[in-house]
Amino acid sequence: MLYDQNFLTRLESGLRTALPVWGLASSTQLRLLTISENATYLAEDGTNRLILRVHRPHYHSEAEIRSELAWIAALHESAVVTTPRPIPTRDGHLLANFSDGESDRFAVAFAYMSGDEPDTSHDLIKWYGVLGEITARLHQHSRQWRRPNNFTRKLWSFETIIGPDAHWGDWRLAPGLDAAGKATLERTATLLAAQTKAYGQTPDRFGLIHCDMRAANLLVEGERLGVIDFDDCGMSWFVYDFAAAVSFMEHEPFIPELMAAWLAGYRRVAPLAEEHAQALPMFVMLRRMQLTAWIATHAETPTAQAMGEAYTHGTIALAARYLSKTSP
Repeated sequence: MLYDQNFLTRLESGLRTALPVWGLASSTQLRLLTISENATYLAEDGTNRLILRVHRPHYHSEAEIRSELAWIAALHESAVVTTPRPIPTRDGHLLANFSDGESDRFAVAFAYMSGDEPDTSHDLIKWYGVLGEITARLHQHSRQWRRPNNFTRKLWSFETIIGPDAHWGDWRLAPGLDAAGKATLERTATLLAAQTKAYGQTPDRFGLIHCDMRAANLLVEGERLGVIDFDDCGMSWFVYDFAAAVSFMEHEPFIPELMAAWLAGYRRVAPLAEEHAQALPMFVMLRRMQLTAWIATHAETPTAQAMGEAYTHGTIALAARYLSKTSP
């Protein structure tokens, strides 16, 4: 699935055939915002603004998408987090489908939310403190919420993050990975397998999480921090939400400050035992290896192209440091 111009033209043409189900003309202005697992568009017709998410085929099932939307609806009902609400079609459905000429695709519409990604050069520590509070509220809701009987979301365990059955592919295919780097990452993966097994998956530490509250999925406006994109929500370690929150910047020298701010914010809302706080570096390393695999298997995306071999080399350096500081 190469995201070249021909593909994007075909995808937009297919999406335009579905616009009337939301009451939009097929000629409505569409602007591609992001493309990674899914393609996200802004649709504007002068009076309405909708965010349209076009799903990648064969990544999430229809039941998985509906389960994500069910959690978002429950979060709205409980006013747990500020996040765009799904917008139904004129017939009251939350999912639409269309053909792009080669594949059938699901599409979901969300209300438009204004705001900008937090600026890494300004007030990032402040916002990660707020994010810690939001994450604690999400986790409280997750623990208490009675999920629908047909609720199903992906499992994010060691095996599906960087193990043999990893959802995002094999880190061993990372661009620029040489034999020495591979050996370092193999030792790191072995250590992480043992550490995550020892940490365990008991209900006090493992459940339904957002799993992708990175800076690109946060919207700041004034004093409001909004959270978008629950597409990767699933079952994982609760504190893995912090690891996901520092995606693509795990190497930055300010990460310990973000971690301290996030922990302080979390603990303003809910208790978090020191055992879980001490596990954060382990999960940051695990997430870094997962993203290294993602870059390897999503080379067609702008994010992967921007990161390339430099991200792999950074992962090796982080892994070497992690091995030097950590014992099994």
